[in-house]
Order: sequence, then C-alpha cells, then structure tokens
Amino acid sequence: MPGYPGAVKPLVPPGVYTPQEDTDLLVDALLDEPLPDGADVLDVGTGSGALAIEAARRGTRVTAVDVSWRAVCTAQLNAWLARLHVRILHGNLFTPVRGQSFDLILANPPYVPAPGAGRAPQGAARAWDAGRDGRLVLDRICLEAPALLRPGGVLLVVHSTLSCPGRTVSYLRDAGLKASVTRRRIIPFGPVLRTREDWLRQHGLLSAPDQKEELVVVRAELPV
Repeated sequence: MPGYPGAVKPLVPPGVYTPQEDTDLLVDALLDEPLPDGADVLDVGTGSGALAIEAARRGTRVTAVDVSWRAVCTAQLNAWLARLHVRILHGNLFTPVRGQSFDLILANPPYVPAPGAGRAPQGAARAWDAGRDGRLVLDRICLEAPALLRPGGVLLVVHSTLSCPGRTVSYLRDAGLKASVTRRRIIPFGPVLRTREDWLRQHGLLSAPDQKEELVVVRAELPV
C-alpha cells in the first residue's frame, strides 16, 4: 500500500478488491489506535489482506475473514510475502469467529448503493454493491460486531456518506457503544459511482452537482 513506510504493496488478482482510498483512510485510523502487543484484531471482509497485514505489522494477533475463496487465497499469499502471521478464514462476515472476542475489529464492507432490490451481488461486485441503500452489510456489522468486542474494544468501519453514517453511529450507540465519525475524506467518483451516477440522483441519494464522494470512518468503543 503506498504511503506507509515498510509496507508491501499487495498482489491483487482479478475478482479481489484492490486497496483504494477507503483502505488508506482505515489504515490511518488503525495506526492512530493504541494497541498493546498481542492484542487480538479481526479484519472482516479482508479482500487482499491489506488491513490485516498492517495490523499484524503492529505486533497484534490478527484473524481475517472473507466470503470469497479467491480473496482468502490472495490474503494468505500477501501475508506470506510480508512474512507476517495472519489467521485467515473463509466465511460469511462473523460466522467463522462466533464465540470469540477481539480488542479491535476492522471493517471495510461493501457500501455502494446498487439497483436491483433483493438481488444478491455476484462475482467481484460483492466487494462493493450493498443493496439499494448501501447498508446490506453495514446493518449486519452494527448488529453483530458489538457482541464480539471485549470491554474497551473498538470497532473501526469505513464507508461512504451515500450509505448514511448517521445510521451507523445511531445503531452502534443503541447497542451500548460510544460511537462517532472520527475521519472524513472527499474523493473523486471512482468507476462504479460514475456508471450509476444518474441512478443515484434519480433516487435522491446524490444531490451535489460535482462528482465527489465523502468517505468516513466510524469509531465505536465498548465501555469497560
């Protein structure tokens, strides 16, 4: 990943999410998070393993999960190339780690609003398409992640303002966590948003005239 001393740029084959601005923003938040050596970290939806590798570089015990076998194999290869140990599991979101607990959970889930209500995304689109409101996976994270945090544990989740960060903060507070938006970054539209710009405007999800998107990181902490 560019911009981080000592980081190895991950290999990303077709069909696996390439680290982009949202990954970089979440890495910034990760690097600012105080973590003791040996802390247990979960990277859910790991993709290429970029976030998991950054967490492992800090001396933590990292578990990474992805629903895509191609992503799992890619993350395993990238961890091996970085000479870091990461436990990488195949499964749907938190299913492979039920009954476990973590000091930090990282999530860069699919969050792009997509046409076709009720139709599950297929192939590479699983890395970004997230239902008509962009919250197909975000709502599950808000519901399920709090039960996996230890007292004092932190969830860091990145997504677009197109998928309503206010709801993320509200849901996490309702679950008993202290939650707020801690980072923001405005970026130009990527290729996915450019192709569905008209649809987003027609459905009231996009009002600004310029082709820019705001990314946020929501930080939520389980009180001790």
